[in-house]
Amino acid sequence: MRLLLVEDNVPLADELVSALNRQGYAVDWLADGRDAIHQGASEPYDLIVLDLGLPGLPGLEVLQKWRADGLSTPVLILTARGSWAERIEGLKAGADDYLTKPFHPEELQLRIQALLRRARGLANQPKLEAAGLHLDEGRQCVSRDGDEIQLTAAEFRLLRYFMLHPEQILSKSHLAEHLYDGENERDSNVIEVHVNHLRRKLGRAVVQTRRGQGYRFGGSGG
Repeated sequence: MRLLLVEDNVPLADELVSALNRQGYAVDWLADGRDAIHQGASEPYDLIVLDLGLPGLPGLEVLQKWRADGLSTPVLILTARGSWAERIEGLKAGADDYLTKPFHPEELQLRIQALLRRARGLANQPKLEAAGLHLDEGRQCVSRDGDEIQLTAAEFRLLRYFMLHPEQILSKSHLAEHLYDGENERDSNVIEVHVNHLRRKLGRAVVQTRRGQGYRFGGSGG
């Protein structure tokens, strides 16, 4: 999953990027509201974390512009402690959730997890479930019929994306756009390698190839 973090506090941003990377997210970071206006609308982000106190253009105006232009990407806003007026204005402007500074990184992780599932009509349960698989996002492993299967970091990122988009046909280029940040080369051939690794661990039927189209997750395994 690919996220955009818009935060001008550099130490906090560094901490958040590192934590989100460890959780398997690809993260682009911006510190200026003017840059965020364009990039948030032009790149295929799965979720945006937006600070309201930004240089260049306040976060509230950035959010209002995105929503006025029809951007539906989930947005989680960061606000100062006790600033209830900011929270209300942010929610009125179209934010999907908010988090008050200072906050625990695990709370941010859980709120992001909940928003990503909600955006796809999925229940926010302890484990992500699809096609008979149970994905533990905290431990980055998957189980089936009570048997736990270990995953590499790359396999976890890919499987999580598949499980959040069951039964959908996803092209290699689409997967690459959502699994890598803007700084890393998006090699669609690497996607094929990781798909084959998942098939060896979970069964070939779990991820089906649609010739000329991409992949479809949601078989019976085996």
